[in-house]
Formats: sequence, structure tokens, C-alpha cells
Amino acid sequence: METHKLKSKDRKSKFLVKGSRKELVLGTVIATIIAISPYLFDLYQIVPNTKVWDNFLFTYNSNYYESAQITAWTLMNKLIPLLLLFIWFFTCRHWWYHALLVPIAMYFFHIGVILTDDLQYVDTFQIIYLIPIMAVVIPSIYLIRARIFNKLNSVDDSMQELEDEFKIKPKGLWGKVKQYF
Repeated sequence: METHKLKSKDRKSKFLVKGSRKELVLGTVIATIIAISPYLFDLYQIVPNTKVWDNFLFTYNSNYYESAQITAWTLMNKLIPLLLLFIWFFTCRHWWYHALLVPIAMYFFHIGVILTDDLQYVDTFQIIYLIPIMAVVIPSIYLIRARIFNKLNSVDDSMQELEDEFKIKPKGLWGKVKQYF
């Protein structure tokens, strides 16, 4: 009986060595958020289908859409993909993850347009505002790619070893956030 308990403790300790408990909890939270994202999207259904939505926190008057529920639906169409892009950005270990900043910025602009409520069309001319972001991100990605292929041609490393060299590995999610600010 004691040997059986000892073996199960050895398995548990081997599991904890591979990944820390903190990483396991964070991974579980991220996986849960991704799994419930369709339900998060459906939260717009709790908003009443009226022009003015009055609750104990705030009063919202939907001028353009003329329905608070339609505004919430439009907002959820932007917030859920933005949430998933943020998860992808902060968990991606590839050298090209900075390219995700372009669609993230695009969704931020779309949300800004939705919240101002006085523009006629949600998805018009945001690409002009993305040009400065793309002007930084795209050349940066190209330079990293050029450095990878330069090293690939001059050294006998595999592509995976070179990608691993360019990966930024901060400790935890907060370390990755602090890297940008």
C-alpha cells in the first residue's frame, strides 16, 4: 500500500517539475476564457432592445444604432476577437508575433468608432490609421526574417534553433507585458 502511495507522489512531483503550478493555473484560465468565448459573445442578449438603457451603474443612450442591444452586439463583434488576439499575442512564442499588433490596433479603432456613436459606418477608413503601426511592425518583422535567413545561410543551424534564438522568453505574462512598457 505504501509503495502505491509513493509511486503516485513520484508522478505528482514529476508533473510539477515539468511545469510549475502557477503556469498550470494560468494555462487553465486562458483555456477557460477561450472555451467560453462564445458565451461571452452572447452577453449582448442581456442588454434590453431599447434606445435608452438605464441601470444602476450608468445610462446609455444609443443614438446611431437606436438600440442598446444592437450596440452591444456590434461591440461584442469587436471585443471577443480582440480578447482572443490578446491571448494569442501574449502566449505566442514565435518570432513573428509582433505582426498581431496590426489586427489588434484595427480592432481598437473599430471599438473607438462604435463607442463614439456619431459616425455613419463602423468599418471605413481605419486602414489609414493603421499605416503608422504597419510602418513599424512590417519592416521589423522583415528585418528579423532577414537576420534568420542570413544566419541560416552562414551557419549550419536548423530553422528551429534559429527561431528559438529569436524568441523572447520573459518570465510569465506580466514579464511579457512589462517588455513593451
